[in-house]
Amino acid sequence: MSRKKTRKINENAPKRAPRTKKEERVVSGKKQNSGNKAGSRHNEKQIQQKQAGGAQTKDPRHGSKKPIALNLPEAKPVEQKPKALKLNDEQKLLKLEEDPRLNSLLDMLEEGRELNATDQQWLEKQLTEIERLMDRLGISEADDLDHVMKTTISSDDDLLEKFESGADLLKDYQSKD
Repeated sequence: MSRKKTRKINENAPKRAPRTKKEERVVSGKKQNSGNKAGSRHNEKQIQQKQAGGAQTKDPRHGSKKPIALNLPEAKPVEQKPKALKLNDEQKLLKLEEDPRLNSLLDMLEEGRELNATDQQWLEKQLTEIERLMDRLGISEADDLDHVMKTTISSDDDLLEKFESGADLLKDYQSKD
């Protein structure tokens, strides 16, 4: 067995130093009193002592002392785009009828091709808008057909007259030679 050490000292052995209290001991190797004490930033007594002791020292705890304007800067008025002139019903109807997409889709339907769902939906929307405008203006499909028939008949007569007058011009040209 190992021998147990005791505090009892033999008369012949060197005497040990007496025990000291914990508070009185100085720990070697550790720096004492470095940095601020805990909670010093919130301790008003220390802050007042620093201010009284020195001449207007800058407090490192606070940020910039630059004054901040509390009112909002004046915003530049946003330029409003001029509103488009409102079209009357006749102009809207003409604009819809002259739409190249509408005309191409109607041509595709006349040729017997099928349209995809989005094109079909757009076409139906445009056609209902045209119908609504025509009703509002008092134009019916019968009136529209009569107008087309009159223009085609008169145009056929005009074409015939032009053809006959052209034949007379051709005879005049041949007779000059």
